[in-house]
Order: sequence, then C-alpha cells, then structure tokens
Amino acid sequence: MDLVDLFPFAPELGYLSLALVNFFGSLVPFIPLPGFLLLATMAVGDQFDLHILALLSAITATIAKQIIFYVSYGGRKIIAEKTRKRMRPFERLVKRYGAAAAFFAAATPIPDDLVYVPLGLAKYNPKRFFVATLAGKIVLSYIIVAISHYLGFSLVEPFLENIDDSTPIYIGIVVFGISMAAVIILLLRLDWTRILGRFAPWTLVDDEDSNKSS
Repeated sequence: MDLVDLFPFAPELGYLSLALVNFFGSLVPFIPLPGFLLLATMAVGDQFDLHILALLSAITATIAKQIIFYVSYGGRKIIAEKTRKRMRPFERLVKRYGAAAAFFAAATPIPDDLVYVPLGLAKYNPKRFFVATLAGKIVLSYIIVAISHYLGFSLVEPFLENIDDSTPIYIGIVVFGISMAAVIILLLRLDWTRILGRFAPWTLVDDEDSNKSS
C-alpha cells in the first residue's frame, strides 16, 4: 500500500482537505497523526506549494490547540477540588516554563495536549501560549514538509509495503488516542505534591503566599 492511499481525497480537495483534517485532527486530544500523515503526503512532488502547506498546517493546528487550551482554562471549574489540589504543583511547574514548554510540545511530535491541558488549568497567558504554540507548529510543519518533499516516503513506505488495507492503521491511530487519554487520566490522579515535593519544592508554595513573602 502507498501512503497516498490513506488520503485518496487529498488531491481533489487540495488545501481544504489539509485544513479540515489538520484542524479536526488537532482538535481531538492526543491524536495528531492524521494531520501529520496528510501533510507529508501532500508535500511529496510539486502539486502543492510547500510554504502554503506548512503555514496552513501550523495555523489550523494552533487554532485547534487554542480551543483545547481555553476549554482547559475554563474547565478547572468542573474538576473536583480534590483533583485540583493534587494538580496544583504540576500546574505551577508548567506555568513557570509556559512558553518554552508550549513551544517544545508544538515543535515535536509528542502528544502536546499533555502540556497544553495543564497550562490551561494553570491559567497561563493565552497570548503567550498562542505565539509559542504557533512558532512551534511552524517549525514542526516545515520539518515534515522538507523531509517528505526531499526524501519522499523512503523512510515510511518499507513499513507499509506489505499492508493492503488501511483499516488497521486507522484503528491504530484511535487506539493511540485512547492510550494518550488514559495517560491524562493518570496525570490527574497522581499526587503531584508528593512527586514534585522532592525535586521542585517551590511548586508546593502557593503563588499568593510567595508574593506575600517577597
């Protein structure tokens, strides 16, 4: 099977297909793979402008992640106080390195919502979050476009040559998303006071108390 077979509609819909798949793929937490694969597919050859592909992918992904950030930003009200108390040290940790953490999560293929959700819960500055995330997504998109355009599918196709049906791939993407959702649930259930108290005791100090002492 050719990687292009995963998205047979891409040539017909063009940039619109990339915008839709990348936006909704990024909007669903922890499942970024469809957007990555489609971007790589469309970057092969000269049918599409590489700069438009990279920027369109970065912008649509950033908008989707901004929505997830705002949902987390307001979602702290629906999280049990017991869970919020456990999460506060971790929130303070990611908030201190907010811009760098958001950029790193966006510029690498890691499940970035593992960083974005805590940043929203910690009420990190939305404008800084947007700028850092957009910058990271631009870097990642250009890397994907450059590798796909100049190296083709030589790095990926050996894994697909014996696959005739794309259904297992789609199932694998869904399973990956469910696994990452389970990680977030675990993240919410961990006692971060005990974990970070050993390595970053400053995360145990409430911001208001810190300001009073200073």
